[in-house]
Amino acid sequence: MILDIKNLVKSFGGIAAVRDISISIKENSISSIIGPNGAGKTTLFNLLTGIYKPDRGSVNFDGRSLIGLRPDQVNAAGIARTFQNIRLFQGMTVIENVMVGMHTRLRVSWVESLFRTKSFGEQERDIVKKSHHLLRFVGLDESANEVSRNLPYGDQRRVEIARALASNPKLILLDEPTAGMNPQESAEAMNLFRRIRDEFGITVVLIEHDMRVVMGISEHINVLDYGQKISEGTPAEIRSDQRVIEAYLGRRAVATTERES
Repeated sequence: MILDIKNLVKSFGGIAAVRDISISIKENSISSIIGPNGAGKTTLFNLLTGIYKPDRGSVNFDGRSLIGLRPDQVNAAGIARTFQNIRLFQGMTVIENVMVGMHTRLRVSWVESLFRTKSFGEQERDIVKKSHHLLRFVGLDESANEVSRNLPYGDQRRVEIARALASNPKLILLDEPTAGMNPQESAEAMNLFRRIRDEFGITVVLIEHDMRVVMGISEHINVLDYGQKISEGTPAEIRSDQRVIEAYLGRRAVATTERES
């Protein structure tokens, strides 16, 4: 397992957002974490990436504990993420946004940057070259010099993914990556996620509300409700799990449907 989460707990003002969650993620897999709004999904991502510190529990990634690490240290360890709400540098160009994603991999001092030494120039050329490669990968190299705020919503999502890939991660966490997309854009995004795994060997974990995406791409699914894990399994197993159906529809709605059928 590349990621092993055990008995993770996080409360805010006495309200438990994450309750004793344990999840294991296989290396080179594509998996999803789903659940109704307020289930604790994004809180879990924030715990994994150092934005929040857990009250209790352990997070081990690639044989190393992540507890106590800052977000930049988590990224340097090999985990990248995107956010539910797009967080691009709106006034910067597309390629500049991608280049920012490589900051944890830079190997030059501030002195070399200030005086633009030979080694700095060589590394800068490598960064530009890799950024163009990643933009071609997500289908946006022709937009490299566009200001990011001017791109359509779906393309901004792709820029954010390219920026996450720029840090050369082993695991990428995608928080609602197809939100706001039409069916065609969602299908193209699913193909992109598969290529991230197949061509780069990166493990992919999604938080996603679009069940067509979840069921169409996931090898394994974990389901959260009120901060607890209520189910896990293959898409077929999750689709037929009564606890999952009740979490999404409510017990009363499920009972009504059963009576009507």
